[in-house]
Amino acid sequence: MSYSLLMVMDPIDQVNIVKDTSFGLLLEAQRRGWDLYYCQQQDLYLEQGEVRAACQSLKVFNDPKQWFALQAPEQVPLHQFGSVFMRKDPPFDMNYIYSTYLLELAQNQGTLVVNNPRSLRDCNEKLFTAWFPKLTPATLVSANARLLKQFVIEQQDTILKPLDGMGGASIFRVKQDDPNTSVIIETLTEGGKHLVMAQRFIPEITQGDKRILIVNGEVIPYVLARIPQKGETRGNLAAGGSGVPMPISEKEKQLAETIAPELVKRGLYFVGLDVIGDFVTEINVTSPTCMRELDKEYGINIAAKLFQGLEQQITQ
Repeated sequence: MSYSLLMVMDPIDQVNIVKDTSFGLLLEAQRRGWDLYYCQQQDLYLEQGEVRAACQSLKVFNDPKQWFALQAPEQVPLHQFGSVFMRKDPPFDMNYIYSTYLLELAQNQGTLVVNNPRSLRDCNEKLFTAWFPKLTPATLVSANARLLKQFVIEQQDTILKPLDGMGGASIFRVKQDDPNTSVIIETLTEGGKHLVMAQRFIPEITQGDKRILIVNGEVIPYVLARIPQKGETRGNLAAGGSGVPMPISEKEKQLAETIAPELVKRGLYFVGLDVIGDFVTEINVTSPTCMRELDKEYGINIAAKLFQGLEQQITQ
């Protein structure tokens, strides 16, 4: 049986093929004989009740000098694809939400969308941790400056962050005696208009912000520990952290296995947990990364686990 995949992602000519997970997924799909197509979020559209994409047939090559080749654009109904991958990076804005509506309709019209578009919309990467309160650090989500200041005083050492960012952008560490507390809160909440998340600071960040991948409900037995630079509290690779692959610990495995059944129930096939110490701080569902680093270090093929499950679903 032939399979086809439409990858909705950021510009393919700007990816780092050594690290980019979306590119790694495309390589595996092509290796398995899938027909590949590519578009960006703005290329999705709805016409007379049918969800379509202005997309291009795609070939990929594991070559840093020329890693892709695109054919002429064509207009294709999404139900003609075996699967559509939504891998657009945040920010999670209204355009993203509109796209999930189109993808949900496309799913109703017969294509398998990864991850489930309703769950992409429902499971905010910061807020979704609240569904697992026993696994998370002390947390407050609010736009109220008084409540946020009180939380900082009570916890003594906190992390404040927006709910729609990625890569460590606009994340602040605030201690109870920090003279900049008020202005940080004013800036993040835009004067009390927007919800932000405050979490108790976890000192084990020095050992790394661990990325745990869960594929089709299966916990990958290796993690990428993102170690902050000296003098930095963010381990995100985009913020200068260094990635160190390592086997998953028993505690980390237990955390992930507690969450995995809920992910399966929600149609979240490819998810990345962020774990610091004994706590889950984020559940990444939009475009989780770190797959290629783990594949390279341990000689595994994480993407193959994903496609094996998808092929079974498509042929059912």
